[in-house]
Amino acid sequence: MIPPKQTPECESVRTRLEDRAKFVRLETVRLSRIAGAGHYTSSFSAAELFAALYYSVMNYLAAEPKWADRDRFVLSKGHAAIGLYPVLADVGFFPESALDDYTRLGSPFGDHPDMKKIPGIDFSSGSLGHGLSIAVGMALAGRVGARPYRTFCMLGDGELHEGQVWEAANAAGHYRLGKLVAIVDRNRLCIDGFTDDVMSVEPIEDRFAAFGWQAHRVDGHDVGALLDLFDALPDDPDGPPQVIVADTVKGRGVKLMEYNPDWHVGNLVGTDYDDVIAELQAGLRPLEVVK
Repeated sequence: MIPPKQTPECESVRTRLEDRAKFVRLETVRLSRIAGAGHYTSSFSAAELFAALYYSVMNYLAAEPKWADRDRFVLSKGHAAIGLYPVLADVGFFPESALDDYTRLGSPFGDHPDMKKIPGIDFSSGSLGHGLSIAVGMALAGRVGARPYRTFCMLGDGELHEGQVWEAANAAGHYRLGKLVAIVDRNRLCIDGFTDDVMSVEPIEDRFAAFGWQAHRVDGHDVGALLDLFDALPDDPDGPPQVIVADTVKGRGVKLMEYNPDWHVGNLVGTDYDDVIAELQAGLRPLEVVK
């Protein structure tokens, strides 16, 4: 792991990103209440990743969502869109008030994102396991069109059970898509339980490396480490594709949800809702990692 830089400017950036990660979690809880249920834990594990990408790493113009040279983002684990939508609103892709009728009749915002209806969405997800293939296509298109953009793809670790992911990984290595960055949200749980109980996915770095990728591993909740790693990634269009394995906690930030498969989808009601809001407002506790 690359140690975070220790400068006042970096401290300010880290504080900002930690605040935006808290915002992602709080908004996920609010939107789930509107919908009557939501994917809390999948969004909570990705909160710092969303914050790092959209507030510091990615190159885009919110006022011009189809800008040809924008960095692309493929949310392959599309059920975490409830955590991405608030970020897109916050940076200006659409008004924040547009989320107030989330999933209601007529709203463009569903459980999974629709690229034809929502500015800032580059991929319409649904069935999981397809995102990396789409990202490979985007990266190849950038090469053919001589565009400078990078393509980022966030996968859940449960998606690594899908054969299509590894076909895409093979293709990316073969074509040396150096502008492609895959991010594995390694939160150790999928809808069927603990990922490695369903089917082992480790050693993730070695498996990607076998297909010609350059692999990195990082604490996915440490925004300083994330920024340093993103900053250190090579930008060689003909180099190896890059994969970041981000060790995270599914449900991070809410004790009753952390590593709890019952909260893959759920609904907070009554005092439970108020208690979770209070816990999130108080900030993250020291991390208890399950290996």
